[in-house]
Amino acid sequence: MNKLNELIKLDKMKSDKKVCVVGGGNWGKNHIRALNGLGVLGGIVDENEERLNHFSKQYPGVNVFTELIDALSHSEFTGFTIATPAKTHYTVAKTIIEAKKHILVEKPLTLNIDDAKILVKLAVENNVNLMVGHVLLFHPAIIKIKDLITEGKIGKLQYIYSNRLNLGQVRIEENVFWSLAPHDISIFQYFIEDYPTQMNAQGSTFLQKGIHDSTLTLLEYPNNINGHIFVSWLHPFKEHRLVIVGSEGMISFEDSAKDKPLKYYNKKFELNGKVPEKMDGEVELIDYDHSMPLKEELRYFVDHLDGTKLMKANGEHALEVMKILVNLSEQLEKL
Repeated sequence: MNKLNELIKLDKMKSDKKVCVVGGGNWGKNHIRALNGLGVLGGIVDENEERLNHFSKQYPGVNVFTELIDALSHSEFTGFTIATPAKTHYTVAKTIIEAKKHILVEKPLTLNIDDAKILVKLAVENNVNLMVGHVLLFHPAIIKIKDLITEGKIGKLQYIYSNRLNLGQVRIEENVFWSLAPHDISIFQYFIEDYPTQMNAQGSTFLQKGIHDSTLTLLEYPNNINGHIFVSWLHPFKEHRLVIVGSEGMISFEDSAKDKPLKYYNKKFELNGKVPEKMDGEVELIDYDHSMPLKEELRYFVDHLDGTKLMKANGEHALEVMKILVNLSEQLEKL
C-alpha cells in the first residue's frame, strides 16, 4: 500500500508541477537527480555548456539554459531551486522572486542579514514561498525527535548538545563554524522554537591564520533551556552526535554510527529530600524511516508549489539562523 501511495504521489507531481534547478555543480547535481526521481525535473540552468550537454544526454526531454532569464520565460516552471555559489544567492533569488516563482535556496540564504531581510520581504510582497535548504530539518530521525519532544516523551526540554567532528574537509574561504554549525543551529531552532537569550562562542585556530578549526558555542534559551555545539575539522575520528536531555528522559542520535541509531534513555534524577536520586531505566531503540533527507526536503518544496504556507525551513527560520551565526561570528573574530 505504501508503494502504491508513492506511485500515486509521483503521478500527481508529474502532471502539474515542474521545477528548474539553477546551478548544476557538486550539490546542484543532487537536486537534479532527486527532482528527476520525483518526476518533476523540468529544467537546468548552468553557465557551463559542457556540463549542460552532459545533463541533456542524461535527462533527455529536460530543458537546459545558460541564462536564467531564458528559463524564467518558460511558464511551465512552477518553482526553482538555487544551488549556485553563496555569493550569487541574493541576486539570483531576487530575480526569481520578482518573477513570482516559488523558490528553494541552498544555505546560506545570503551572505549578510540585510540581503536576507530583503528576500524575505520580497517573497511576502510577491506571494511566493521562499524555502532555504536546511536539509537536516528533513532528516527522518530529526523529525522523529521533534515528535517525541512535542509528545512529552522526555518531559520538559532542558539541554541539547551537538558534536559535529571529523578530520577534514578543511576549507580556505570559510571557518569551521560557518561550514558546520549552521546545521545544528537550524536544528536547535526547530526543536526549541525560540530565540537564544544569551550566546557565547570560543574557537581555536591552528592551520590557517584567521580561520578557526574548532569552535564551541554555548546557547541559553527562555524557560531555562541550554545547549552547546562543538564543531571541528581537526579531530581524530568522525562523530555526528546529538543528545537531548529532558526532565523525564533523554534521547541520543548518532548519525555517524553504523545503522544511525536513535535511542531513548529512561533516565532522570528525582529530588527526594535534599539529595538528587538517580533513576536509571532501560534504553529503548527508536525506529524511524530511513529515507534520504534531500529527497524529503525537495518533496516538501514540491508539495508547497501551490502556495501553501511553509511551516519549516522558510525564510523567517533562515533569517533567525543567520542572525545567530552573525552574532557568534563577530565574537569569534574578536578572539
